[in-house]
Amino acid sequence: MTETNLHQLSVAVGAALKAAGQWVTCAESCTGGWVAKAITDIAGSSAWFDRGFVTYSNAAKHDLLGVAESTLQEYGAVSEQVVREMAEGALHAAGADVAVSISGIAGPDGGTAAKPVGTVWFGFADNTGRTHACKQLFAGDRESVRLQAAVFSLQTLLDDFLKK
Repeated sequence: MTETNLHQLSVAVGAALKAAGQWVTCAESCTGGWVAKAITDIAGSSAWFDRGFVTYSNAAKHDLLGVAESTLQEYGAVSEQVVREMAEGALHAAGADVAVSISGIAGPDGGTAAKPVGTVWFGFADNTGRTHACKQLFAGDRESVRLQAAVFSLQTLLDDFLKK
């Protein structure tokens, strides 16, 4: 995975959104806004992207996206339940047509036996009520995990939510 892959995916996602007349938003934790940056690197992206959310802390996930404190306490920030709530919260807060959320452990610290470094959960939601969550385990250093997460989020968005 390279930043070239990320750029190419951003172009394809933008073209699909523009063709459909749709808006996308993102709620990012471990990627720290990398997906929003990739989207807005594309000239004309203001036609399909209005805002995104970097919610690195649990408080930000709760305050900005409405993730329930009980969900965060019971499952932890890196979980299916949290990314689903993040995606749905971002979708509604931004008034978008489709949303992607990302929460993971990029390392080098923070991993556990149950959630090792490289564990990343993704959430997707759209304005038809469809939601999807999935987990990936990426190898590599912090930068590599974050890049792979950004690429995976846009590829999944393109393949599963934007292609009819």
